[in-house]
Amino acid sequence: MSELTFEQMLDESFKTIHAGEVVEGTIIDVKPDEAVLNIGYKSDGILTRNEYTNESNVDLTTVLHVGDTMEVKVFKVNDGEGQVLLTYKRLAADRGNKRIEEAYNNKEVLTAKVAQVLDGGLSVIVEEVRIFIPASLVSDTYEKDLTKYAGQDIEFVISEYNPKRRRYIGDRKQLIVARKAELQKELFEKIKEGDTVTGVVKNVTDFGAFIDLGGVDGLLHISEMSWGRVENPKKVFKVGDEIKVLIKEISGTKIALSLKFADANPWKDAASKYATGSVVTGRVARMTDFGAFVELETGVDALLHVSQISKEHVEKPSDVLKIGETVTAKVVDFNEESKKISLSMKALLMPEPKEETKEEEDADVVSVDIDAVIAQDEAAEK
Repeated sequence: MSELTFEQMLDESFKTIHAGEVVEGTIIDVKPDEAVLNIGYKSDGILTRNEYTNESNVDLTTVLHVGDTMEVKVFKVNDGEGQVLLTYKRLAADRGNKRIEEAYNNKEVLTAKVAQVLDGGLSVIVEEVRIFIPASLVSDTYEKDLTKYAGQDIEFVISEYNPKRRRYIGDRKQLIVARKAELQKELFEKIKEGDTVTGVVKNVTDFGAFIDLGGVDGLLHISEMSWGRVENPKKVFKVGDEIKVLIKEISGTKIALSLKFADANPWKDAASKYATGSVVTGRVARMTDFGAFVELETGVDALLHVSQISKEHVEKPSDVLKIGETVTAKVVDFNEESKKISLSMKALLMPEPKEETKEEEDADVVSVDIDAVIAQDEAAEK
């Protein structure tokens, strides 16, 4: 029997390895872009940054430490220079594939940080497996700008699993839809018309505001925002405002809201404050060719007909009055049922008659359909 050389004996003391084999190694040196591992072979193994993770610009000295042990996969036994090339990310990806497959089969909810915001959606990484969440599956509503999700942890499910094509699709939308449906059910079980609830302004439009009541949106129409007149909802509310609203009506899944609380109704004491014959002061809020609308208080407007502005003939209210001007007038007609008040400045300028027949009295009071005037006013503005 021939004697073995020292080198032969040394080689036999080391184990044999093969490409694709999973081995355990001990880190003996770490640099920012590579680590050296003792894997019990005649050559140490080299683990580069690119084979450690898919994340770019990672400093290996911050995640790997001398003396730590870790499992790696043999990528190449000999790189041409006698070095063994190792990979950790491919081993993690193999295990990650199994993890993703299990999650797909079990419809499991996964959580991962958004690694990239792409033109068409979001990219997340689960155990070194890159999963794409299309923009259409990020939310239940269209979102033009997805940059707000950068670096955020988000929940999703795997809706498509195709390892052969390395196609893994995530879906966040169905989780949002399911949760909203659950919240909607819970909300409708505990609310009723007439309730006062707290909500958050979600969106403001020209015709009203959508209020999130906790998974369900209610509409606060412009006509229900105040007992007074609201010209532009966007000047009253902004997204994120928290407000208390009254549930005016529930129709199926639609909720109509209001800020016209009964205890703040300005008409509840109007009969005594604005009785016929009373002298009142108000602000000219708007004008038409027929007359001026005088705001006596928020939510209570009265019509000062053009014929009741002065003893002299007035062609148009704007000839003698200005928007915002304060005027004093006499209430010549009060109709609580239709919420109409007619004023007269002329009545304060004329001496009170000692006796007046009913026909003469009626002649001094100009009966005007305020709703018709308002309609014409709004049509003219458009």
